[in-house]
Amino acid sequence: MMRMNTTGFALLGIDPFYVKRLAELEIVEPSPIQTDAIPLALQRKDIVAQSQTGTGKTLAFALPALQHIDTKLREAQVMVLVPTRELGMQIVHTLDQLTQGTDVRVQQLIGGASIDRQIDKLKLKPHVVVGTPGRIQELVKLRKLKLAGIRTVVVDEVDQVFELGSMHEVEALLKGMPRSRQMLFFSATLPPQLQAVIDHWMEEPAYVRVNPAQRTAETLEHLYFVCEERERVDTLRRLVRLWNPKQAIVFINETDDIGEAVAKLKYVGLSVEGLYADSYKQERARAMQGFRAGRFQLLLATDVAARGLDLPQVTHVFNLDPPIDADHYVHRVGRTGRMGRKGTAVSIITRREQFIVDKFAKSLGIDIQRKYMSHGKVYDAQPPGEAGPARVRRGGEERRAGQAAPDVRTASAPEASGARRAAAPGDGTARAALRGGVKPAGAGREAAPTTAPPAARPAGAKGRAADRGAKPTVKSKAELERERKNKGAPRWLKDKPARPDKSK
Repeated sequence: MMRMNTTGFALLGIDPFYVKRLAELEIVEPSPIQTDAIPLALQRKDIVAQSQTGTGKTLAFALPALQHIDTKLREAQVMVLVPTRELGMQIVHTLDQLTQGTDVRVQQLIGGASIDRQIDKLKLKPHVVVGTPGRIQELVKLRKLKLAGIRTVVVDEVDQVFELGSMHEVEALLKGMPRSRQMLFFSATLPPQLQAVIDHWMEEPAYVRVNPAQRTAETLEHLYFVCEERERVDTLRRLVRLWNPKQAIVFINETDDIGEAVAKLKYVGLSVEGLYADSYKQERARAMQGFRAGRFQLLLATDVAARGLDLPQVTHVFNLDPPIDADHYVHRVGRTGRMGRKGTAVSIITRREQFIVDKFAKSLGIDIQRKYMSHGKVYDAQPPGEAGPARVRRGGEERRAGQAAPDVRTASAPEASGARRAAAPGDGTARAALRGGVKPAGAGREAAPTTAPPAARPAGAKGRAADRGAKPTVKSKAELERERKNKGAPRWLKDKPARPDKSK
């Protein structure tokens, strides 16, 4: 006979059945967010809860919600709203584990899936529905889902729901529910704009904030490496080969860039698959199942696609593109180092993006350490002799440190220009003299050839006007951006036709 736990969840008021199920799942002691939120939720108070990613927020709202269900009633009583399909699938999996052996029925209602199949399953009268606001509202409009019996509504990752523009759909659903329903908002970050929604829809909400100043897990190590734009993929390849993480998530900013990024990463020998936000449900589910099963090492995704995912085997998070703000950094790195486990967050940036890392470190109060990689090892400081010559700016001209500046005392700009024209391609002495800043004999204007070569630039304002006469080919922003991203890409990938411009 299992010995009942009297020091953990039982003291919070959780039903003995669920205490036993948690013990079978090797969950014995509640986390801080669970300790603070569960007693308030059991009292049916409205709650706004903020805690780090990976601290157990799902159980904090799932256990009280399940405990309030009356299985004798054949109607939906709990609604969980999520921003993404993957998060919805994850919550449904947790609820299925908790309710195994009970009469509680759970159904997933997410966009991208067959609505006819979902309508058929709704005939079984589920007690808990988990889904995206758009699909649930669609089913309500079709009168296939009734809101009159909803007693508890949870909005998980509420800031993301708000950011994606789904808040008006959430409010439309709230209008159709009883006024006595309980509301629970959960997230790791709470934007100030959300306060107006809280004030309008909640009745004297309780705010639960677990160490809000510590927005990332203390078990996380934050690192960054600096490289050239064209070296991002190769830097990632070298780090993966060096550390060989069991599994890692690689973040990129734009969904449209995932295909090319996956192709580049595979080309350099990495085991990677993409998680596309706009792909079919089956494709996304197949990618997640393969990643959970360990069939590939790296999962490349955007912020939206990977929001809220709980993947215990992920030991590293790589930012191939820098996050757009500190909140997105918090959610990205929160995919590892969860529930007390160690994790490593690595940002691969260019020199121009250095200020972004500095800003994140300051606003989040964390130490993001710069590391250096050389000869298959990572160093805290740059190894002697490994640094490329630093670039310096003097007088508006950028050049490498140690490179001799032109000697303006010995050769004026027109004279130096004339010397270059006078030096024949095979005249090594003249070229050497020019590199040394010394004016060769007869290299001034008087030594210029009688007939200027075709490539010579006409002198004076008229010459500059002549240069401007031939207009260069102007490239579109899309072409310029494509060239920037394809630096260092294989030739076959560079030759791919450009995507059609959707804005036209």
